[in-house]
Amino acid sequence: MEPTTRPWTVLKRTLLRLVWHSLPFAAVVVAVLFVILPLGRKITAEKAELAEKQSRHVQQTQAATRVITLEMIPEDLAETINLPGVVKPWKALEVVSEVAGKIMEKKVDEGSVVNQGDILAVMDQRDYQNAYESARASYETALLTRNRFEALSEQQFITQSQLEDASARVKTSRAAMENAKLNLDRSIIRSPMAGVVDGAHIEEGSYLGVGDPVVRILQIHKLKIQVGIPESDVPAVRKIDRFDMVIDALGGRKYTGQYHYLYKTTDNMARLYNLEISLDNPDFEILPDMFVRVAIVKNRDTKGLGVPMYALVTRNNQTGVFVENNGLVRFVPVETGFQEGWKIQIVSGLSSGDNVVVVGHRIIEDKEQVKVDRRVRSMAELEQ
Repeated sequence: MEPTTRPWTVLKRTLLRLVWHSLPFAAVVVAVLFVILPLGRKITAEKAELAEKQSRHVQQTQAATRVITLEMIPEDLAETINLPGVVKPWKALEVVSEVAGKIMEKKVDEGSVVNQGDILAVMDQRDYQNAYESARASYETALLTRNRFEALSEQQFITQSQLEDASARVKTSRAAMENAKLNLDRSIIRSPMAGVVDGAHIEEGSYLGVGDPVVRILQIHKLKIQVGIPESDVPAVRKIDRFDMVIDALGGRKYTGQYHYLYKTTDNMARLYNLEISLDNPDFEILPDMFVRVAIVKNRDTKGLGVPMYALVTRNNQTGVFVENNGLVRFVPVETGFQEGWKIQIVSGLSSGDNVVVVGHRIIEDKEQVKVDRRVRSMAELEQ
């Protein structure tokens, strides 16, 4: 029995020695698993918490960005283009002589205001008066002859052919008399319309032939403003019936005219469609050929929201603005429309009452705390 149990005893002793020698290493492993690792995690968490506290402290101690906001208030927005125009008289007429003769009286000078039918000049009428008297005498003689022939024809003392000749002479002489009377009347030159004499080409004693100019008359109590319209703006012009304009020569005074006519063909050189605007000028203050700046309203939004163009920023390939609420800003993407001066229409993205950052918006980020220095309701307040 002894030889059999000895090897087992030796093996048992060997295992006990191995376990005994392994106890320090096992203790270290247990210490790492149950003591050191949790302690490390705790230290890491404490470091993170400390870093977060330090970050919050830095943020709290750091000064907030100072900004100015603009309140969104619905207003009348309009896309306007300003085009140059020129003043033209409503009517311009060159009065010419219809008969030949010498000027005996000149009734008007440059600047004279005339009405339709007023006498402009009187020519030598003696020849025309004599011609009229002769023609009238011939007519009266022919008329008496025809009447006598009609009585004789009833008694069959003359032929029907003789009566017809007498009637024809009446018609011919009457026409000659009327022509003579017309020439006599034309020797007194009258104004065909109301207006202002812009140029007189005659003097007393000067001789005029048929078709020679007498005076130039302008009708300027009403004017035409001619403006060249690019073809891209023609559709917008067709929808407008009133136009605002400024005349620099009169101290930048503003006027309002009415749509009159849009030409159907273009100027061959400039490819512009001429628009005519009627404008009342009762005091003759506006003169022909003055330059005018005409405002053409292409689009209008009577209750639009507009922001300064420079208030727009781009974030993540989106165009928008920063809106402030209780000191916190957020980036809001917007859809823009037409432009009016320094403002641009916001089609969607903003609502009435929103406060848009217009100063300081370039140095802030989304969800940042800011300090609002001023809140304005219009850009005019910002300039004060």
